[in-house]
Amino acid sequence: MNTLQGKIALVTGAASGIGRASALLFASEGAAVVALDCAAEVEATASAIRSTGGRAIALIRDSAAEEDVAGAVTLAIKEFGGLDVCYANAGISGGMVPFFEETVERWEQVLKINLIGTFLAAKYAALSMVKQRRGSIICTASVAGLRSGAGGMPYSASKAGVISLVQTAANQLSGTGVRINAICPGLIETGMTRPIFEQARARGSERKIGQLNPLRRPGIPDEIAQTALFLASDASSYVNGQAIAVDGGLSTSHPIVIRRD
Repeated sequence: MNTLQGKIALVTGAASGIGRASALLFASEGAAVVALDCAAEVEATASAIRSTGGRAIALIRDSAAEEDVAGAVTLAIKEFGGLDVCYANAGISGGMVPFFEETVERWEQVLKINLIGTFLAAKYAALSMVKQRRGSIICTASVAGLRSGAGGMPYSASKAGVISLVQTAANQLSGTGVRINAICPGLIETGMTRPIFEQARARGSERKIGQLNPLRRPGIPDEIAQTALFLASDASSYVNGQAIAVDGGLSTSHPIVIRRD
């Protein structure tokens, strides 16, 4: 307990899933939290934190809009006195669309939210953190960003971009005391992946979900949040520029099922 006592954290995509689980966990470990999401349910995340005596502010904002992200960092500093942790988690899937049916519009939307939004959070968080010579930036990438077989094309490309962003930013921030890392989740039941789980339950094949990884099961948001807590804490003080897979072992081989017409 109190792993993040006295720290201030910004979490994007905090209305549900991994973002919500991480915001709640950070708060339970002593952090004051600025929870940002475009969905109004982010208010419930902040309310849940305050109901247990924690400090939290909810922002219904766009994680891919520069003024909204910059404003969230400014608010964290104004209301809580600084920023120690930024978890750039917001993202969308873009769906599983065949190659020749993909559109520029879909690519632009996915890249804007998943990659540009992550860049904005990292940029504005780092601008604050370098002044205090410390801080941890965490980004949600995906096993889909490691290799083919775990997501649609624009989603996979965006998450590969997040991994590259983390690697390059770690070097751009050399000597500042600011760390940046990525988490690469496997199949986790969240709002984004809910259709997969609902379809499997409707077919009676729920037990097959996650069967391609060695643990033979899907993950839950709290399992990703626990990794985010580690990266946010001083326990990971020598971890920097890494893409850490939390996927039940899926990325050891990335087996895929090829659909044939």
